[in-house]
Amino acid sequence: MKQKIGWIDNLRAIACMMVVIIHATSFHVVDFSALGTGSWWLANLLDSAARPSVPLFFMISGFLFWGEKSAQSRHFLRIGLCLAFYSTVSLVYILIMTKIGFWPSLRHILQKPVFYHLWFFYAIGLIYLLSPFIQIKKTPPQTLLIVAVLLGIVANPQLPALNWQGFHLLPLNLYISGDAFYYLLYALLGRALGTLEVSKRWVGWLAAGVFFASSILVAIGTHHQSLINQNFAGTFYTYCGPLVFVSAVSLFVCGKQLLASSESRFLALVSRHSLAIYGFHALIIIALRGKHIDFPQFPLLNIGYLFLCGFGGGLLLALLLGRVDSKRWVS
Repeated sequence: MKQKIGWIDNLRAIACMMVVIIHATSFHVVDFSALGTGSWWLANLLDSAARPSVPLFFMISGFLFWGEKSAQSRHFLRIGLCLAFYSTVSLVYILIMTKIGFWPSLRHILQKPVFYHLWFFYAIGLIYLLSPFIQIKKTPPQTLLIVAVLLGIVANPQLPALNWQGFHLLPLNLYISGDAFYYLLYALLGRALGTLEVSKRWVGWLAAGVFFASSILVAIGTHHQSLINQNFAGTFYTYCGPLVFVSAVSLFVCGKQLLASSESRFLALVSRHSLAIYGFHALIIIALRGKHIDFPQFPLLNIGYLFLCGFGGGLLLALLLGRVDSKRWVS
């Protein structure tokens, strides 16, 4: 069990850092005038490789709560307190740093988050709510592969349409609709893959190769679609898209196979404070960009700078908050 928790902690820390990478690179990736430049391609590749971040959080939650144990009242309380706390912090930021105003940001809080990145706290609640009713059985790897390919790729509504001689081939219509289906599928696969007993290390390296290949394809697809639209197109970046699905599942398998025996104090620290880093980092990055305390004329430098400030600042605030929040409800 210690080994299982070890690789889960490592994956959680990696997912946390990936989220920060996405927000640190976004300013340059969406700049259509820079499309095709070396710095744009690097930002695009980093963003593409970081896209499994949020799916990994759903998979980790599914692994932890869709088995013998389900989410308890303290888990629901923690999600509620986190949503309330980071929404309050975001409202303070909005009041001080923007002209949006308090009430316009607050009045739709039951439908959408106060600040864009807080949507995750709404979505993860669905995984927790269903956990008492779901206990994933151990499943043969061949069955898992078929289900993953069928639901994640072949029947994925976001798969580009494929027709032949007027006959519609793909995507297969299984009446899949909405992102929530894929959040639940990520959780299901997280539990099923997490309990799968595969001792062969080469499986992890194969999964790593699939992760890198799918990330490159996401980057190429983003470039191609942006050229077609003559504007930045984030079509291939969506968390429920087929390529990101493949990337997330392969990275999860890679982490399980290759990170099980590795111990890192740094990753353990990040994992322990990942929730607070998630809550704070976007505010830091947006504040720096909004007040022009960054270097957009030097894109690569700016990406590193924003990442270090967002990640480092989030971790520092998490550590400080932990001194007050001894029970770690929001830290």
